[in-house]
Amino acid sequence: MAAAFLVNTVAPYLRCDGPEDVRKAMMSAASDLCYLTGYMAVDEGFHGLAQQYYLKALQLAGASEDHLTYCTTLRGMSVQATDRGHGQYAARLADAAAAASPQAGPRMRAFLAGQQAHASAQIGDRNNANRFLREAEIAMEKAESRTKTFGSYNPSSLTYHIGQVRYELGDLSGSISALAESDKLRLSTFRRTRIRYLSLLAERQLEIGHPEEACVTWENILDIYPHVASGQCDEKIADMGSRIKPYVKNRNARELYERAHLVAPKLIA
Repeated sequence: MAAAFLVNTVAPYLRCDGPEDVRKAMMSAASDLCYLTGYMAVDEGFHGLAQQYYLKALQLAGASEDHLTYCTTLRGMSVQATDRGHGQYAARLADAAAAASPQAGPRMRAFLAGQQAHASAQIGDRNNANRFLREAEIAMEKAESRTKTFGSYNPSSLTYHIGQVRYELGDLSGSISALAESDKLRLSTFRRTRIRYLSLLAERQLEIGHPEEACVTWENILDIYPHVASGQCDEKIADMGSRIKPYVKNRNARELYERAHLVAPKLIA
């Protein structure tokens, strides 16, 4: 639907004549929609398509001098690269996003620095990871002392990045603690995000040797899953089945596996 709207409605308007300020406003709105469409493509696992939309978003944001969407898109591309394990590209994109927003307010600075920290940690750059994380924490403290903006980068998001940095730098138990705290701070309405990040928590609980704790976390995920439609969440549920299957002799693991099969029979073998 988003792609059809871009092709059938937005593109014809962008080809129309009009005052410069109106054309820039149109390009700015179109760039934001391209970014959103790219983000949706990432969620469905179409990563090459997502990059095409992200690049178009950058082009339109640059032409319209929309610095916010330009920086947000670069950061989104960095997040995509990080999630795909391309740390070097992720770090370059995160740094480019920060460099393109020199006048960023504290919440935006935290938004950018948190991703810089995660990307730096993924390539083993401990010094920069910790430096950017501290910058994000200081910026968040400033932002939280001001008026809060619903849905923007918040303490839950920052704590998630702390968990990711700790994990990349080898602190598994610290990562688990941070991810658990992040979920406590996150609004329950963010179901898709909760599934993705709780899945990371469960995977790391299993990795550290606590399968029963992981089962409790995955049970929470199964409570949320029927209320979302997301390719990434589907992948997480399928991955959960693969990870828990070797533990089915454990009663909790077996009950979880059986419930998962009922909730998502197409995803659980």
